[in-house]
Amino acid sequence: MWRSTLLLIHLLAAMAWVGGMFFAHFCLRPAAVQTLTPPQRLPLMRAALSHFLRALAIAVPLVLLSGLALLSTVRMAHAPWGWHAMLASGSVMAGIYAVIHLRLLPRLRAHCDAGDWPAAAQVLNSIRRLVALNLGLGILTVAAAILGR
Repeated sequence: MWRSTLLLIHLLAAMAWVGGMFFAHFCLRPAAVQTLTPPQRLPLMRAALSHFLRALAIAVPLVLLSGLALLSTVRMAHAPWGWHAMLASGSVMAGIYAVIHLRLLPRLRAHCDAGDWPAAAQVLNSIRRLVALNLGLGILTVAAAILGR
């Protein structure tokens, strides 16, 4: 029962993380670019990212902690290679998340508050690139989980 609960927590938190990145990158951003001018689009993206990254402040530690707890049930030496790959890629993804949340989001807020749309757009583009990288890593992580058993 404990292992099933850990796995449920792990999967739900990972779904929120990877699914949220997919939605933001492939749905929200293109729709905002298509329908809104920068003075409207940038505050929208700032607000959406703020909500998403706040939720990830719970999801990311849950993914990492539940993953480590699941790993501890079999010990590192006996874990399938896919679990090792998940640990490595999940750690890199968490680092990228921290950069976005702690370094880039405050810059985006400051530029939006100042009405400096070109600077805000540059920061948002940096966030977009890191989200795309993290989304790719997330997809590889899921593949490692399935194929590396």
